[in-house]
Amino acid sequence: MSSRKLLIDPFNPQPELVIEAAQSIKKGGIVLFPTRCLYGLGADAFNPEAVDRVFRIKQRPYNKPISVLIKDINDLHILVKHVPSAAKCIMDNFWPGQITIVFEAKSSVSRNLTGGTGKIGIRMPEHPVALSLVKEVNSPITGTSANISGKVGCSAISDLDAQIADKIDMILDAGPLKGGAGSTVIDVTTPFPTILREGYVSAKDIIAALEKR
Repeated sequence: MSSRKLLIDPFNPQPELVIEAAQSIKKGGIVLFPTRCLYGLGADAFNPEAVDRVFRIKQRPYNKPISVLIKDINDLHILVKHVPSAAKCIMDNFWPGQITIVFEAKSSVSRNLTGGTGKIGIRMPEHPVALSLVKEVNSPITGTSANISGKVGCSAISDLDAQIADKIDMILDAGPLKGGAGSTVIDVTTPFPTILREGYVSAKDIIAALEKR
């Protein structure tokens, strides 16, 4: 497959390019898009075949969940059973931004998104392109990093693995990104929120916010 490459302004993304990318996702396509630190693979989170393509492209084990991006907190009700007070605190302090929150997934959420765990990781992005894209799709999209499973993430299109580039439908090239560890992942299904991966936002800052509740 030959992916279509579009140069997009990282600060003021051209609406026509965002619309084109969103239409591709709505039709089952996979779009490479920028986040603050790394490029991600966007697919319609409610299209099991598209999500399955993401797994195959990344060579990702099916027991590993894939996180999703939402346009605003109102989208949570279609994905999660309930929103704990700790999650509300985290969202108030850090969203939109580099924190992925793991919730209990609704039974209607596809098993290939949850990896059979019954949980789903959700983030509201702050990068203008990522946020514009999920708003235009008007439905949750996958937010997993654009790398072969187990390898480092991609912060520049020149570093994109050829195995991925050849199998996606569109590339939104916003130039070199910040790089780094990506989002911090925190599980709010436990009695006290558990940090599964420390990334862009420090555990210290999250704990401080939670202790002020």
